Amino acid sequence: MKVVHFITRMIIGGAQENTLLTVDDQHCHYRDDVTLLTGPGLGPEGSLIERAISRGLKVEILPELRRELHPWRDWQGWRSLLKFLRSNRPDVLHTHSSKAGILGRAAAARLGIPVVHTVHGASFHYGQSALAWRVYRAAERWAGPRTDHFISVCDAMTDHYVKAGIAPAERFTTIYSGMEVDPFLSADASRQAVRQQYGFKDSDVVVGKIARLFPLKGHEFLLRAAPAMVARNPNIRFLLVGDGILQQPFREQIARDGLTEHFRFTGLVPPSEVSRLIGGMDIVVHTSLWEGLARVLPQALISGRPVISYDIDGAREVVIPEQTGILLPPRSVNELTEAVLQLAADSDLRHRFGQTGRERFTDRFRHQTMTRQIREVYQSVLAARQQSRNSPP
Repeated sequence: MKVVHFITRMIIGGAQENTLLTVDDQHCHYRDDVTLLTGPGLGPEGSLIERAISRGLKVEILPELRRELHPWRDWQGWRSLLKFLRSNRPDVLHTHSSKAGILGRAAAARLGIPVVHTVHGASFHYGQSALAWRVYRAAERWAGPRTDHFISVCDAMTDHYVKAGIAPAERFTTIYSGMEVDPFLSADASRQAVRQQYGFKDSDVVVGKIARLFPLKGHEFLLRAAPAMVARNPNIRFLLVGDGILQQPFREQIARDGLTEHFRFTGLVPPSEVSRLIGGMDIVVHTSLWEGLARVLPQALISGRPVISYDIDGAREVVIPEQTGILLPPRSVNELTEAVLQLAADSDLRHRFGQTGRERFTDRFRHQTMTRQIREVYQSVLAARQQSRNSPP
């Protein structure tokens, strides 16, 4: 099978890791002729392009493709995309992310190429300007009829798109975002080394958050809750994994609150380091305000760690109250404080939540499971196209 995956940029992020693992599996395990087509790896979030090349994958860069809207550059990117697809004629074009999703489906429709689009997170979402929200929703409504099939990383994304009138529910399949699960199953092995590296004591209860230090990731709510947490349990410490434009303001706020000794920043780390860092944590919190289904939630649970998350998008599909963690209203601070204090005081409850999560989600989130299901979608799409061609007019 000849497949092109088209994504706006290959930064260090969940959608990008999902895409890279899919391309790698298709190349190595299914012997597909697969190409990763993307924009240049620019920005402070890091890049996965070098990793893809090191794996022997075919990578093509469209220099004009950037995240920001830029009519002239976007037009040039569209022309380059058309030229590439005409030359390569894949059996399936698989699009990811907002801009690549729109441009890719437009090009596929122009050339008659079957197209599958993955909804990693809604392109029209909380935190956008009203104009951007309307533009992206209109673009998705235009692209919907030009999409052979949608893959959602959680049921919540399907519900969101169906309610917005993008496409009917029968054209969506939920396929959870796969990962290498074995490092997370072995996360406990790194516990002592990580805690020594960041100066945590055995008696400390380490609360971890894994996310880019950018708007909408919700670090501000954890920072607002931190003084009350530490006042009631001085053994609580925080490990923030990731980097971004908000690191310095966060450090300044933490210093003003007199909590510098309670916080550690890892800076930007490669995805391969995440499992080791989770091994040093006792609780993982997720306070983002917009996400499809954050990979950190199943990663933490597969590592045997309980999770506390705001009840957004697909979080409730893995954070199951009284079983794997605690769900909270978005933007809540007092509830976040109480949830962390509850788990910090009860090691048995932490262990029970973590073990239940590991048992329920390990196999569901294996990347091999994801890739097999994705190829089943491709085969269904190609069969439907063939049947349509063979049907009498």
